[in-house]
Amino acid sequence: MFKDKYNVIGVMSGTSLDGVDLVYTTLSFSNKWSYKVHYSETIPYTEYWHSTLSKSVHLEKVALLKLDEEYTNELAKIISDFINKNNITAIDAICSHGHTVLHEPQNNYTLQIGNLNKIATLLNETVVCDFRVQDVQFGGQGAPLVPIGDRLLFSEYDYCLNLGGFSNISFEEDKKRIAFDISPVNTVLNLYANKLNLAYDDRGQIAKKGNINLPLLKELDNLIFYSKKHPKSLGIEFVNMEVLPLINQYKIKTEDILRTFTEHVAIQISNVIKKEKSSLLITGGGAYHDFLIDRIKHFLPNTNIIIPDKIILEFKEALVFALLGVLKLRNENNTLCSVTGAKQDHSSGNIFIP
Repeated sequence: MFKDKYNVIGVMSGTSLDGVDLVYTTLSFSNKWSYKVHYSETIPYTEYWHSTLSKSVHLEKVALLKLDEEYTNELAKIISDFINKNNITAIDAICSHGHTVLHEPQNNYTLQIGNLNKIATLLNETVVCDFRVQDVQFGGQGAPLVPIGDRLLFSEYDYCLNLGGFSNISFEEDKKRIAFDISPVNTVLNLYANKLNLAYDDRGQIAKKGNINLPLLKELDNLIFYSKKHPKSLGIEFVNMEVLPLINQYKIKTEDILRTFTEHVAIQISNVIKKEKSSLLITGGGAYHDFLIDRIKHFLPNTNIIIPDKIILEFKEALVFALLGVLKLRNENNTLCSVTGAKQDHSSGNIFIP
């Protein structure tokens, strides 16, 4: 499907469990890619889905299959409601990431639910989805996938940083796109905010009042993952198996945990920004954490940090998955081996036609 313009819906559900992000966008190609976002919305997860998805990593195979069916139905309903609400009629494809339940590339396995063939039938539209599995089969990490979008849509920035459930970064180095996950962010910060009966630490106000626990900070910074070379990626398993047990050894106030972990995130980000006087685009929900942004600025005083408008800040990943889907429709590479460590660049994802 080669055209100059594509009207597509991009759909993303991240590990921070904020909800489902949707964008309706026109992607145009004339020597280079450009975009225009017409509609965007985040549909928050109900208490049932937030709880169910947060526990899904522990499910056995049969229960996972049942959850996949149920979540596919739910995702189709969310997308259908978005289409109807905005009276969207021109759709070339719906490009959906699904929701990551298990991500174990070291075991040649990754699972994103909500990508069953039936979603195309339920929506009566062409659906492009399940973008990670093929890369893992090719020996890659299956993540991150957004860097191809950083290269094609946001090339004016030296670094593109996303602060979501995890932080990840991408940049050009020796004419190759390099990208990797840096550290957990909202997967940890939100968990401890929950212990204070809050969904999240609004703008980092609680973390700002806490005190840094230096022994904990040192142990966090010394986790083996941070010394590994890219390509590398993180999943919720890393948080559950390595980060939380470490933090919970320390019997300290929740605000001190938030303060210490915020410092840890800022330090790890500053460790990977090597270029002097560079420009850094920050997107994702973590960009609203004013205190975290202040700490990043503290460690990177010579870096020009850009926080974009709300649409790009909140919906950049959904926009990029729209692009990944279009590239798949064109049978063009949408996954970079320099990023994931796969044996080759490739065009990843499944195309389902109703």
